[in-house]
Amino acid sequence: MGERVTVSVPQGAPLRADRVVADAVGLSRSYVQRLIEEGRVTEAGKRIKSKDVFAPGAALELDLPDRPTATIEAEDVPLTVVYEDADVLIVDKPAGLVTHPSPGRTGGTLVNALLGRAPASEYGGVAGADRPGIVHRLDRDTSGLIVVARNDPAQAALMAQLKARRVKKTYLALVYGATVAEVGRIEAPIGRDPRQFSRMAVLPGGRPSVTGYRVRERFPGWTLLEVDLMTGRTHQIRVHLASIGHPVAGDPVYATGAARRGPEGLTRLFLHSWRIEFAAVTGERLIRAEAPLPPELASVLDELRSPKH
Repeated sequence: MGERVTVSVPQGAPLRADRVVADAVGLSRSYVQRLIEEGRVTEAGKRIKSKDVFAPGAALELDLPDRPTATIEAEDVPLTVVYEDADVLIVDKPAGLVTHPSPGRTGGTLVNALLGRAPASEYGGVAGADRPGIVHRLDRDTSGLIVVARNDPAQAALMAQLKARRVKKTYLALVYGATVAEVGRIEAPIGRDPRQFSRMAVLPGGRPSVTGYRVRERFPGWTLLEVDLMTGRTHQIRVHLASIGHPVAGDPVYATGAARRGPEGLTRLFLHSWRIEFAAVTGERLIRAEAPLPPELASVLDELRSPKH
């Protein structure tokens, strides 16, 4: 039967209709544009266009169609599980693997691989039928640890810990240049870049975001950081580090020039979810897991440590 959703344009500058709806309901902009073309988004009962601009406070009505069921298929994709108990799995996700399906993408994701390991009934369903077990996500180009819930109570408990900022997530990031401080903290709000929807940016009206970092190793022209993700905004680490002049090596979105190319041998974004710590669902102990750098990143550091550098 679908669902009728009212979306209000947030305070600030006037915004395009497709952007307002995509941000509000968490759908891709291209999918929202398709819904608008089908007449599923209206304002005061009248059809609109994606490029129409609306002032803050305007109300758009979205007729959201039912998502197809049983379209997420199990796929035989190897998974590296670094920890497992009755409530959770901790998976070491490779770079290039998307976390969960989205409109227009139903295959080749971590969820498909999870379903290849066990049926959906063996994962938590709190986050929706298309996100069995998913508690949080990693960007496609980021490797490393991601937690999966094996039942509803575990999924609800872990999502509550994330919301309360009680899950400690630490990343390894190679950044361009030499940071002045050995230890730092970045507090800067993040929102959608008004000039390019696919990017995020530090914006006065963005959501509060906090990132901590400390130097792990220095190289000529580069610094390896341990980064603590204290909030979980989209692209947060990449945006924050770029905002202080130290973009992540190999970042195709937020880095330019030598930073974007990265040091010799780098073929991907140098960002890895290295360590995660959270309370067990029973609350009786802490669960802590680590994932070593994958070979394609470890080899870059080996090269930087070589005598010629």
